[in-house]
Amino acid sequence: MSDGSKQDCTIWPVPAFYFKVAFHGAKNSSDTSFQEIGGIASQVETEDYLEGGENRFVYHLPKSVKHSNLTLKRGLTKLDSFLIKWCKTFFDGDFKQTLEPKDLSVHLLGEKGTVIRSWNFFQAYPVNWKVDSFHSTKNEVAIEEVELCYQYSNRVM
Repeated sequence: MSDGSKQDCTIWPVPAFYFKVAFHGAKNSSDTSFQEIGGIASQVETEDYLEGGENRFVYHLPKSVKHSNLTLKRGLTKLDSFLIKWCKTFFDGDFKQTLEPKDLSVHLLGEKGTVIRSWNFFQAYPVNWKVDSFHSTKNEVAIEEVELCYQYSNRVM
């Protein structure tokens, strides 16, 4: 087991603290460091169907797949950040210019930095952008949160 990539793939349980986000086409990858990623989830929506004369149960028929919004949290950053500029086109632009959804990937990494798990999100765009509360009695970093919706996702590995 001298190969680092094979060793990383055998880690169990997989740690959740070493990850990276990659916006496809972004020139500055250092702008995509986050403290927390959430919302990697999919759910099959169902429609209830009652069969006439059968009162013991209800059929649950699959209808569609629903994806949770992806949330990205990090410390406040510079105004010239790729992510900040992209979000501003959605929230400050009054929809006067073309809004460009982005594809992105979330990679969970092993101790050597090799990808253990990976998810792709397609045609994502920001739907919520907020800054956490400020507290004069706490010594904490100011955190911003960007919430993205997307058309679909897939788990690569």
